[in-house]
Formats: sequence, C-alpha cells, structure tokens
Amino acid sequence: MSLIPLCAGFIPLVDAAPLIVAKELGFAEEEGLALSLVQAPSWSTLRDQLAFGHIQTAHMLSPVPVASHMGLIHGLPKLQALSVLSMNGNVIGVSPDIATRLADAGYAFDFADALDAGKAVATLPKPLRIGVPFHLSMHAELVSIWMDTAGLKPDLDYQIHAVPPPLIAGAIKNGDLDIFCVGEPWGSYTVDTANGTLILPGAAIWTAAPEKVLASRADWISTNEDSACRLIRALWRAGQWLDHPSKRLALAEILARKDYVGVPSDLIDRALTGELVVTKDGDTRRHPGFLQFHTNGVTFPWQSQADWIAARLTQRFGAAVRDPKPDAQTVFRSDLYRKSLSNLGAPMPLTNSKIEGGLSQTTEVRAVSGSLSLAQNRFFDGQTFDPHR
Repeated sequence: MSLIPLCAGFIPLVDAAPLIVAKELGFAEEEGLALSLVQAPSWSTLRDQLAFGHIQTAHMLSPVPVASHMGLIHGLPKLQALSVLSMNGNVIGVSPDIATRLADAGYAFDFADALDAGKAVATLPKPLRIGVPFHLSMHAELVSIWMDTAGLKPDLDYQIHAVPPPLIAGAIKNGDLDIFCVGEPWGSYTVDTANGTLILPGAAIWTAAPEKVLASRADWISTNEDSACRLIRALWRAGQWLDHPSKRLALAEILARKDYVGVPSDLIDRALTGELVVTKDGDTRRHPGFLQFHTNGVTFPWQSQADWIAARLTQRFGAAVRDPKPDAQTVFRSDLYRKSLSNLGAPMPLTNSKIEGGLSQTTEVRAVSGSLSLAQNRFFDGQTFDPHR
C-alpha cells in the first residue's frame, strides 16, 4: 500500500516531541502516512508556511487557531486545532541584573509561588521588558495574567516583545530583556549560556495550560479528513510511548539531533524529568509534571480551552478583535478527535467543555467507558472560567 505524503512544520522545542516520535518510531507510517518534518526558525514563519500551503499541519501555539477565527491574523485562512500536543513546559526567567535586584530585596527564588514572585517583580524599575516567543501565545497570556495580578499595567509598567525561542539567550546576554517566558530547552540554555535565572515554571500560573496544538487549515481538513484522522491516531500512540519514563533517555537523544532541537541531550532531559537547573551555579528545583504529553486528558481539544483563550485575547487586543466569541467547536475539533480514536480504546470524556481552574487535585470526569482522570487544573490567583457563563 502506498503511503499518503504529509508535511508538518515544527519549532525546535522539547514539546515538538509527539510529531518527531510519530515520524522516528514509525507511528505515522503504521497509520499509512509518509510524514516529513520541516523545522521553522520562528512562529511567524511557521504560521505563514501553514497558511500558504507549504505544509499541511504544524506544531502550533494554542492561541493561534483561535486568533485566526477572531480576525487577529489578517489576510490568512482560518486554522483549526485537531489535538493538543502538550501541556505546560514553559519557564519564566530573569536577567542577571534583575536576579541580583531580587536577591538583594530578599526574594526566595522558590520556583513555585507565582503570587510571591509577582509581588517581588512589582518592586523592580519599570517599564519591564518581557520576551515571549510570539504575541499570540500561551506565554503571553500567562505573563499578562501574572503581571495584571501583581498590579502592573501593560505598556506603562511592562512591555511584551516577541523573540524566537532560540534567540532568547542572546537577548538576555545583550541586555535587551529583563524577563523572559519560553519553552524548554531554551530557558535552560539561557541559564547555561547567558547567566539567566529561572524563577517560575509556567505551570505555577496555570497548572493545566494547553501549550501546543496540532493545527491545520480548516479548508485542508475538510478535504483531507482521512489524513487528519490518521495523524491524530499516530500522535496519540506517540504520546503513549512518551509517557513511559523508560523512554526518556532515548527521547532526549532523538530530540538532541541537529535536525530537531539541536542542543545537548542533558538540557532536554531537564524538561523531561522536571529537574531544572535554575542558576548558573547549578541550583536545581523540581517541578513534578513540568511538561505533559498524554495522560489525564492532556491531548483532548477541550472547547472550554478555546473559549478561555478567546476571552483572554479579547481582553488583551480589544477593538482589534472582529469576533470576540468564535464557535469553539469549529476551532478545537473535539468531534474529529473522537472520530479518529473511537476504535483505539482511548479514554474519551462525554463532554467537550469543562470549568477551567478551581481544581487543586486530580479529578474524575465521566467518559465513554468508565471515567477519565484529569490533571490538577488551577490558576494561581484562584480564579475559575466557566465557558457557559
């Protein structure tokens, strides 16, 4: 049987692992796909490659498909999220000068308490220059929530700058940024090469943030639904493989290759274990579940997540938003996800939405057969988001 050619784009990040594993370990081929991967230098490049049909699907920031339906990506086609690829995996860090100021003020650098970290950051000279990989990103949303709760105002007290992940270290070394939020391994790389200091995992702000999704053009999905379903299955099976701790060393070696992430495997291993080196002196902090790929309903494209992202984008971009409440079921394709995995015995929730936030521990929801355990889902400020209100 001939394989169906399919080209996917990615950014060199640890959370591109599901796509890379699907190709390298043959899960895509077993689904009848000849999967090829193309590395992009920035999120704007990857977005444009997808929009103009140079690739059919991509490892993508979760807010981008939502933004495409809200009129925030002008002149480009609408995108849809077929599956969530990863949950969390970001770090927040500071420049050497800011780290010194925080230490002198008595900040504890506990790598856990976002409220305390926000209070400490609020005392720093302003405006703060904060680097994130892209303006339409979970990084930008988490940083904005964090700053807002600390009482800081956008533009006046802090400015968000878009810096491609591999260039964050250079921006810190050159003194162009005070704070950064980036996915691994580029936070660890900044610690090792630019004397940055990590102060929080992104999960300290939202414990269940959908970080990356599998995104495709809506028109491509409508005419290539079979190929889309095959890829969803391949990625689900890759996620099962990624969940085994015994696979960690092999995964780090695969991702370390120049054509994928291209950094030493020990940097990648930090994200996979949650054992992060937070200072140039080798101080470490452990955050269990720092980056998650599969269990606890991680890969399900919850429509409530799309609704939350839409609400956040509306708050941040205001009048630039043409449609503040896009139809979540046309953005996060839970229907196609269900159809793709119906014969694999995948645990499938009976609902497409849930309340985001408020859960301080793992909980159970009704599933097609039995129940499905969901990961802790909590915002650091205690807020909740009910998509039905």
